[in-house]
Amino acid sequence: MSFQNILIQDKDRIQYIIINRESKLNALNQATLAELHTALTQAFSNNNVGGIIITGAGTKAFVAGADISEFAGKDVDSGRRIAYDGQSNVFDVIAGGNKPVIAAVNGFALGGGLELAMACHIRIASDNAKMGLPEVTLGLIPGYGGTQRLTQLVGRGKALEMIMTADMVTAADALALGLVNHVVTQDELLPKAEELLNKILTRAPLALAAAIRAVNDAHADGANGFDTEIEEFARCFGTKDFKEGVSAFLEKRKPEFKGK
Repeated sequence: MSFQNILIQDKDRIQYIIINRESKLNALNQATLAELHTALTQAFSNNNVGGIIITGAGTKAFVAGADISEFAGKDVDSGRRIAYDGQSNVFDVIAGGNKPVIAAVNGFALGGGLELAMACHIRIASDNAKMGLPEVTLGLIPGYGGTQRLTQLVGRGKALEMIMTADMVTAADALALGLVNHVVTQDELLPKAEELLNKILTRAPLALAAAIRAVNDAHADGANGFDTEIEEFARCFGTKDFKEGVSAFLEKRKPEFKGK
């Protein structure tokens, strides 16, 4: 499928989804969000794709925020729809995806951009990255899951400080806070993301998906993460990957997982 605002690049079992609005600092307009929904759902259902790296075109910005011009003139109902559609069609799709998703954060990740990165399962930042949620400077709050995911990652006090001051944090600060997993130079950003994802892709695909579901339920309303873990653990016993993993361990060889 041809996209106008994103680029899709496949490298072995890794699929890159690149926000390609460099002149707009890769801001997320509604058309880009719609394309992201399509690209993500296709990637999660494509057996040739093992995992996804999301990044932004150029070196200045991962995503510098939502396209604020689209918010002008909107009323309460419109605002509710914007947040609901964004969360359910893109950000929750990433977080609940059945394959690992890594954000390679190059430059600014602000507002919706930081929310996009936080929806991913792992975040790697270049050392020039700056992150923040500046929505209160516009009379708004984060609407794409930012209040919830930032709190989960850095704790309530720091999340409230970042949201209420609208201050940006550096890559080094983000690493210290647990907001990102790794910080590397700009030249090392994509190689590091590929290295980490390729390592993950040597593991059992069904077990990876089960781990994502179990970890997500640690924070899901009405869910008991411990119960989810028990159920997902049990289901693994019914997979061919489990049998292959145990056989490979006992035979002292590398397993060959098939995702079955």
